[in-house]
Amino acid sequence: MPDIRHTPEAPTRSQTLAPGERIDAHRHDDHQIVYAGSGVLAVTTDSGTWFAPGTRAIWVPAGCVHAHRAHGRLDLHLLGLPADTNPLGLDTPTVLAVSPLLRELILACTRGPHDDTPERRRLRAVLLDQLRASPQQPVQLPTATDPRLRAVCDLLHRDPADPRSLASLGAAVGAGERTLSRLFRRDLGMTFPQWRTQLRLYHALRMLADDVPVTTVAHRCGWSSTSAFIDVFRRAFGHTPGTHNRRP
Repeated sequence: MPDIRHTPEAPTRSQTLAPGERIDAHRHDDHQIVYAGSGVLAVTTDSGTWFAPGTRAIWVPAGCVHAHRAHGRLDLHLLGLPADTNPLGLDTPTVLAVSPLLRELILACTRGPHDDTPERRRLRAVLLDQLRASPQQPVQLPTATDPRLRAVCDLLHRDPADPRSLASLGAAVGAGERTLSRLFRRDLGMTFPQWRTQLRLYHALRMLADDVPVTTVAHRCGWSSTSAFIDVFRRAFGHTPGTHNRRP
């Protein structure tokens, strides 16, 4: 990522991003919690992309070079935490589940003014307690480095509905199924079916943020039926795709 901006203190603020708007690659000496009150947030590093709708937040550790992108109109909430405050002991970007209480705490802590008052210190202490109890969520698309694996991933990024098996995709890029299967596990930390599901969920969130109908999203992302898509989406995010854009 070129032209990396360094901001020693991670900002605590709220801002609105238009669909497709980006915040270019940068890093902070502090940790940061990044939460999208509406729309879908994507945080990208050299290692991959983490994505979160309104029921998730993304932990970005101190020193991590990252960029943001908005899908749909994004109400972005940024909360900085000192580098010595790490309630979950996380040293890589991680998607966290956001309970209704944690959501309200994030919103309260990112509203101005950001004075160091006793009330704000109490709010932050409760927020840290809630973070410690926040489950981590596997909502990530790791970046492939092996050229053969990257070629397969690029094919599916261009068309997430591509129904071909790993063997057929391998034949298209000149790699064997067993080799690719091993690379998915070794380099990306998941099986090919797991990675493809994550890819399809990522594209589904992007389309839903642009108000594409649920049935169309299911078809474009490769699910066999709308009901199958709804089931996978609900298990991943805790609500149905039809209610996704209506959530507070």
